[in-house]
Amino acid sequence: MTSTHPHPAATAYGRLLDHSNRHNPYPHFAELAKEPVHQLDEHNWLVTRHADITALLRDPRLSAQNPAPTDPDAPLGSDGKPFRGPLLMLDPPHHDTLRQRTMDQFVPRILGMRPRIEAMVADLLDRHVGTGSGEIDVVAALAYPLPVGVICALLGVPPEEEPVFHSFAGRLTRALDPVETLTEQEITQLAVTQRDWRAYLMPMIEQRRAQPGTDLISGLLTKGDPATRMNTVELAVTLGLLLIAGHETTVNLVANGTLALLRNPDVLDRLRADPDLAAAVVEEVLRYDPPVQMNGRHTTADIVVAGQVVPAGDHVQLLLAAGNRDPRRFAHPDRFWPERPGNAHLAFGGGVHYCLGAALARMEGQAALTAIASRLSNPRLVVDPPPYRPNMLLRGPEEVRVGYDAVTT
Repeated sequence: MTSTHPHPAATAYGRLLDHSNRHNPYPHFAELAKEPVHQLDEHNWLVTRHADITALLRDPRLSAQNPAPTDPDAPLGSDGKPFRGPLLMLDPPHHDTLRQRTMDQFVPRILGMRPRIEAMVADLLDRHVGTGSGEIDVVAALAYPLPVGVICALLGVPPEEEPVFHSFAGRLTRALDPVETLTEQEITQLAVTQRDWRAYLMPMIEQRRAQPGTDLISGLLTKGDPATRMNTVELAVTLGLLLIAGHETTVNLVANGTLALLRNPDVLDRLRADPDLAAAVVEEVLRYDPPVQMNGRHTTADIVVAGQVVPAGDHVQLLLAAGNRDPRRFAHPDRFWPERPGNAHLAFGGGVHYCLGAALARMEGQAALTAIASRLSNPRLVVDPPPYRPNMLLRGPEEVRVGYDAVTT
């Protein structure tokens, strides 16, 4: 933030970012949501209403790119210009080219993955069968290994490399948090981690270039129009984005969903009796306790939001989690209600940056939560609330310890 004299909303926003409130930030979202738009300081704004966030996610006058001048020493992208970062932080037209390239190879590979995902979930829980009553950390035992196994399967990475991907996912995730929540040491360490990630991937990329297989890396390297193929730098950064976006968000979806089910035993019972309810349960988890809590943009022109002019060049934080509990859009927004009609949540964003892994996240969430409901006998939370990881933007518990009478087959 640029001003030493913040506006009143900056205090409430500070409480939202405070890790001591990570277990339940929703009262602070609600406090901010009393007004549709807030100015934090001279150049920083918050938007809280569902309708405004929905419109702004689709407004081309909001840019995802870092407005700072491009580093002249930055490597060149496939468009011949200095590369500015992952898809999530690029604007059209180069964003559109890279996104379409990724979608062309990513989507066909995930369409048939549901049976494999369900088998992965079954295998992870089978390890606890026959142990009698006990305790399981859903994060460590299911929510973390499931998505990293899925992304490694897509990339053609052998199982023994999964711990490396797990480690990089956690270390890279902090790059997405508001910069004011990062220490100088964390900022420095992120640069080191990003360099290490590229160095780790390069031999794998070159091996697939020389001997292509059927995996996603090979497809991105060799398929489609050569004129639109990613270069090595773009490919490494895109794979890092898929790892973060495809891993950390699913970890949070499964962990947050487990908490919601065990705190709402009537819903748990309904899901156990009717597995077809899983799709609606996942959609409600995405609204009620979304894995991605907010989304930052900056304006390229003056924009009017709820009657307030936000000048060109300012930063706008779209509070997705506040929009997801906007009473103007959702009846009884603080109630966990899977049968909710018209659940147009904001968990996957919108516009050109709509989450390209949304279908995969839904498959993973449905498989995991259905298994928890059907295979854990008499599940109950051991610690509530659980401890939470530092990340605010991708908010989720560090562990979710669940006691049970048995894990059934």
